[in-house]
Amino acid sequence: MSLATETKTSPPGRPRLWGPRTTPRRGIWRHISNKRVFIVLAIAVLGVAIAWALFPSFFSPGSPLELRPEQALDGPSTENPLGTDQFGRSLLAQIIYGSRSALMIGILSVVGAFVLGGLIGLLAGFLGGVVDTILMRIIDVLLCFPGILLALVIAAALGPTLQNLIIAIAIGQTPDFARVMRGQVLAIRSRLFIEAVTASGVRSSRIVFRHILPNALAPVTVIAALGVGSAIVSGATLSFLGLGPQGGVPDWGRLLSVGQDYLATAWWISTFPGLVITMVVIAVNILGDALRDKMDVES
Repeated sequence: MSLATETKTSPPGRPRLWGPRTTPRRGIWRHISNKRVFIVLAIAVLGVAIAWALFPSFFSPGSPLELRPEQALDGPSTENPLGTDQFGRSLLAQIIYGSRSALMIGILSVVGAFVLGGLIGLLAGFLGGVVDTILMRIIDVLLCFPGILLALVIAAALGPTLQNLIIAIAIGQTPDFARVMRGQVLAIRSRLFIEAVTASGVRSSRIVFRHILPNALAPVTVIAALGVGSAIVSGATLSFLGLGPQGGVPDWGRLLSVGQDYLATAWWISTFPGLVITMVVIAVNILGDALRDKMDVES
């Protein structure tokens, strides 16, 4: 390239930078790929779901149990934005009212698993010896079964109610919390500052609740945040199989079960509840990942 050509194509005093230029499309994609955008969207989705659960009558277009045979299996329209079911009930109203049971299952079952599994792991890791052996053998037996299968067996034995469904899912998730808590307690108990506190004559209860437990909570908290989405899916699965609460307002899993008989003629009965479940679970997982990054917990 001649000097004249280089002078025409390059600004004076600045070398030309060769390579692909940043196009507006790439700038948009870089903005969209920012984690903050997804976190904001996740908060918005969960905010809507929580608002539905707390104030369903404010957002619902009507009663979810109102029968309108003349509008049975009507498709989405201005009057019924998400269509109606085989009895003419508004699908949007059923989804809004069903959000309460879905979130209760997701949150309460994880809280139960957090408390029960955390207590088992804390006792096993701190006391060790025979207590550790007995408790962890029980956890190993529970781990022989997939969580959803264990919850299915327990829910079938207890009966199809909302409380039993929460208990079943909580027990199914307990082994994960117990193993993580035990591992954290064992790692923290071997540190020098714990040995120093023990040598100074501090009571065991104070060591556990003042020094060990606060340092062991971060990974367990992240598992709890991620476990809410799994609990919602498990609750919908068990309800789909007929093990959810019976009577009253159908929950999301029962709507999926009802809609499978009308996939060819009324696809909206299963499609919209499935989309809502997917969006809520993805939102929970995004916030759980953000919490893991914030707490700097390894995967």
